[in-house]
Amino acid sequence: MKIVLRDGNGWRRLCTSGLPSDVTIEVGEMSFHLHKFPLLSRSGLLEKLIEEFCSGDRSVCVLKLDGIPGGAKSFELVIKFCYGVKIELTALNAVGLRCAAEYLHMTDDYGEGNLITQTEAFLNDVFSDWADAIKALETCQQVLPYAQDLHVVSRCIDSLAMKACADPNLFNWPASECNNTQKISIWNGISTATKPKSTGDDWWFGDVSSLSFPLYKLFIFALESRSMKPEKIAASLMCYANRYIPLMNRQSSFSSGTNYANPGASISSLSEADQRALLEEIVGLLPNKREVTSTHLLLKLLRAAMVLHASPSCKENLEKRVGAQLDQASLVDLLIPNMGYVDTLYDIDCVQRILDHFMSVNLHSSHCIIEEGQPLSGSGSLTPMTMVAALMDGYLAEVAPDVNLKPLKFETLASVIPDYARPNDDGIYHAIDIYLKAHPWMTDCEKEQLCRLMDCQKLSLDACSHAAQNERLPLRVIVQVLFFEQLRLRTSISSWFFVDNVESSRNPSGNLGLPKIDGSRQMVPVQDRVKGDGGMKERVSELEKECFSMKEALQKIVITKKSWKTFAKRLVSKQKSQLCNPKESKRCSLKEQAFSGNGKQNHNNAEVVH
Repeated sequence: MKIVLRDGNGWRRLCTSGLPSDVTIEVGEMSFHLHKFPLLSRSGLLEKLIEEFCSGDRSVCVLKLDGIPGGAKSFELVIKFCYGVKIELTALNAVGLRCAAEYLHMTDDYGEGNLITQTEAFLNDVFSDWADAIKALETCQQVLPYAQDLHVVSRCIDSLAMKACADPNLFNWPASECNNTQKISIWNGISTATKPKSTGDDWWFGDVSSLSFPLYKLFIFALESRSMKPEKIAASLMCYANRYIPLMNRQSSFSSGTNYANPGASISSLSEADQRALLEEIVGLLPNKREVTSTHLLLKLLRAAMVLHASPSCKENLEKRVGAQLDQASLVDLLIPNMGYVDTLYDIDCVQRILDHFMSVNLHSSHCIIEEGQPLSGSGSLTPMTMVAALMDGYLAEVAPDVNLKPLKFETLASVIPDYARPNDDGIYHAIDIYLKAHPWMTDCEKEQLCRLMDCQKLSLDACSHAAQNERLPLRVIVQVLFFEQLRLRTSISSWFFVDNVESSRNPSGNLGLPKIDGSRQMVPVQDRVKGDGGMKERVSELEKECFSMKEALQKIVITKKSWKTFAKRLVSKQKSQLCNPKESKRCSLKEQAFSGNGKQNHNNAEVVH
């Protein structure tokens, strides 16, 4: 018996006997010089082909088997089996042999325990082990049509999906961790073996990411059919994308959670077109449930989609997903570089579309707003809106220094946020101030139009102090800031005066309640209070003069930046001093009202009050 294999490197002898070969089988570029009888007794296809060939007058039997699954490598194992040579079945060759045996019709009709029966029994054992099943599934890619017809792929994937959905600690399935032999040493009767690492829910992510995408996609479908948590499916998809799309690794690392793929372990050799197709497929597989995938990861995918010039539908899908959970985004993630032909540094239009989608989704839940901008039933429903308002104010402040950013685009993005979403307007004022500083050529009309985005009544005391001295703001805006600050001061003084009158009515003994350090009030007799009336009157007289001078200054002010800045500083300092002495500020307010009357008579009436 002689089995001789001829390939491009010459002749290679597999086994020998005294009988010459009577059949030659060509598989691709390889030729096998064999004998008919061992082949006829095991293969129905070879029996049929040899009989057809020998029915003619040809002296030499030459057959071609170019379509055999697995090619010459699998056929070499098949002929060894036919000749009774012992072969070793492994997870790497079992699928190819099973498909080749089916192709050659090597059933039990041509001998008990034929190759189909043996490979099927071995595959059942392979499917019971996680690591072997992964290896076998990887080899299915080479013979995919045949493996699918024989349901090898579906059985292997179902086995893997069942193990991934179950608790790994119950069955010790993560073979890559559990099969490692541990070095155990005994010292003084105590074992020094290290405890095995606890297995997390992500133990299978790295293994399945080695599969080709068609097989990985089938695996994801199997997980969905078994009702796996969408969070795990999304995390596995991100791990796969992180491995085969290098752009995902060039961006910042995950802000939260586990980075399931090694940041430097991208093994992609795909072309840009293949990466684009892969990214679009992954985006299509992401679960549609909100908050399943973090906003950070979605924005990473969106950046990669822009660089790879993904389809508009893919980018629109990602923008809508980000918009649905924009309140969870961070400012750094929103700073998407501009990939188009626009001159702006960042992609403002993309953020505009994301914000518009967020508003379309969340505005219907914010109808319980009264005219003053307060929710009718708690503030919980406005929490996402408030967070997005603060996020957009910060984003506007970041993009404001861009000299190519047009005022209209700045206004359009800022005006999307409703007024009630901002507890105060310090953030939008800060963004406007930065924009005015970076665009000094703006006209007063354009500045006033831009400043309409903020409400001067909602500025904090520090913001008002800054705005009152800000030469970049239009004069009309500064006047509004000072007016509302003065109005706020009067309101606070009036409320304090009302509380003081109420307390006096509750003290019929004539004692004055003075505040202690701990916040309580100490009752002071009227006699002690009268002793201090002389000093109080002098202080009130001084405040009257100051208030009157301030009023005259307002009437005589000229519209020049220099004179206005001096007056603003003076007015702010006076307001701060009045806030530090609320009782004296109350009397100053009354005196100012007296001066606005008919002169001396009103002045005397004010003294009577004091």
